[in-house]
Amino acid sequence: KVYFSYVDIHETMSSLVPQILEFNPSVIIAIGGGGFIPARILRTELKIPILAVSLELYDDTNNTTKPEVKKIQWFDEQSEVGSKVRNQKILIVDEVDDTRTTLQYCVEEVINTNNPSEIAVAVLHNKLKPKRGILPDTVTYFSGADVEDHWNCYPWDA
Repeated sequence: KVYFSYVDIHETMSSLVPQILEFNPSVIIAIGGGGFIPARILRTELKIPILAVSLELYDDTNNTTKPEVKKIQWFDEQSEVGSKVRNQKILIVDEVDDTRTTLQYCVEEVINTNNPSEIAVAVLHNKLKPKRGILPDTVTYFSGADVEDHWNCYPWDA
């Protein structure tokens, strides 16, 4: 197990800000639960709205992956902020790129339902391992840090 503090997370996410500013997103889509805090850290510096989605791939009772991603919550596409996804640059944020399955699902769902002009993904940590999911070549990818394939322990899971 590898433990990370809030200071570690804040510094890592803040290090991505210059690159993300060049991408110039209109809105952040935070994948919950783990992506909420990294997205909120970015929002402080990017000063753009956050939309929240909840997707579930892991079974918390036994720390295993489920066969497919389950959509628990999605944003209101008709709301003032939700309507800003269409034809705009979108930044999807999650805490860890482990299998890439959840990121692939979220990117595909946003593309299929909202037709953004561009998508970028920002993750706190990219695990150095083969990925099951695939992101389209058109998706810009930001990783705060590459980490070994260990169990990451984040302060919000303490």
